[in-house]
Amino acid sequence: MEPISLILTALVTGAGEATAGSLVKDIYQNLKALIKRKFADNSLANMILEEHEKNPKTYQEPLKEKLIEGGIDKDEEVIKKAEELLEKLKSEEAATGLNIKVSGDVKGSIGDKTNIKAGVIGDISGGKINQTF
Repeated sequence: MEPISLILTALVTGAGEATAGSLVKDIYQNLKALIKRKFADNSLANMILEEHEKNPKTYQEPLKEKLIEGGIDKDEEVIKKAEELLEKLKSEEAATGLNIKVSGDVKGSIGDKTNIKAGVIGDISGGKINQTF
């Protein structure tokens, strides 16, 4: 991925991760603060960065323009921070993945109902499920 796309992807993804862990949020805030420092003498660029967080579709191109104008798309420190954020997001996503396997038919009866099948239903986030019938 080219550096400008990497930086923009990290900013959009980091801003949109409401359920992310505190480390991801910290890395995102650090990336944003780093870019703000690089834009120190450009209040319009800083305003665009802030607005981009709220409305990325509208401010994507103007922010891209300002990042390129300021040479921030070539700044190694910013690129490394963007890579760190995307890597951490990827590892958090993998850590919260869940693989459920339900196999076989478990039949039984409840009251006058027969041939009731059992399984797993619901919203499950993390953990381990063991069922024995």
